[in-house]
Amino acid sequence: MSSVAKKPRIGAHTPTTGGMAKRSIAYAETIGAEAIQVFTSNPRGWAMPDTNHEADALFREKTQSLDIETYVHAPFLINLGSPTEATYKNSLASTEYSLKRGKEIGALGVVVHTGSAVNEDFVAKAWKQINKGMMPILSALTDDAPMLLLEPTAGQGQSLVKKLDDLTNYLKALEYHPKVGICLDTCHVFAAGHDIAKKGGMKETLDLLVEIAGIERIQLIHANDSMDVCGALKDRHQNIGDGFIGVDPFKELLKHPAVINAPLILETPGMEPEHGKEVALLKKLRG
Repeated sequence: MSSVAKKPRIGAHTPTTGGMAKRSIAYAETIGAEAIQVFTSNPRGWAMPDTNHEADALFREKTQSLDIETYVHAPFLINLGSPTEATYKNSLASTEYSLKRGKEIGALGVVVHTGSAVNEDFVAKAWKQINKGMMPILSALTDDAPMLLLEPTAGQGQSLVKKLDDLTNYLKALEYHPKVGICLDTCHVFAAGHDIAKKGGMKETLDLLVEIAGIERIQLIHANDSMDVCGALKDRHQNIGDGFIGVDPFKELLKHPAVINAPLILETPGMEPEHGKEVALLKKLRG
């Protein structure tokens, strides 16, 4: 019996207005997604809505029957390295809530931005408070809980992860906990100065990430082109092939062993028509 080589799943961030079980699933089916990412609360607020167990059960049932993997994106406001105490405390609560919601909907991972120390003189303290606040949350996670996926930002300001090498500090702060993984955003890493657009650049960057974090921690890829040039420190996503990264690097990405278990999730402009085309393009590149 011939064994079929495993290939990374392809999908997109899906809207939830009108309910995840209805809107997100319909969106996934329309665009041909094999994996999806959702918000489980307002991405631009601290509100933590009560769980609707019936809706969650229906969502889990549908994703299982359609064989769709799910990931949660935690709110954008989360900044575990913030020097403002209220922001830090809200960030811890929101991260814990997002992990709980992830478990309730059967998600495999919860994406959190790596954040910023805001002030240059707060960096050392930021690592200490991340360790102090997050270790009890990580230690309380059960085996069936989703992984916490750290997403490096575009490197602007006092970003705690300006370049991929800085992930070492984050992993150290989280004591290399087995429930911590990485979500690599192609637009962010390009904006931060890793030239994934040049020939061999994507492989070079993924090799570096494997060296820093280990292949088993690479759990998700945000597949986005960039409106800006490499090193611009700007987080502006573009549709694949319409930006400064281009199509070829994604072909290189899909062939890399590091992404076999890491679905590609689009966070590009547009809705069903654009995402449908991009999912089809990535599937073609995957071969």
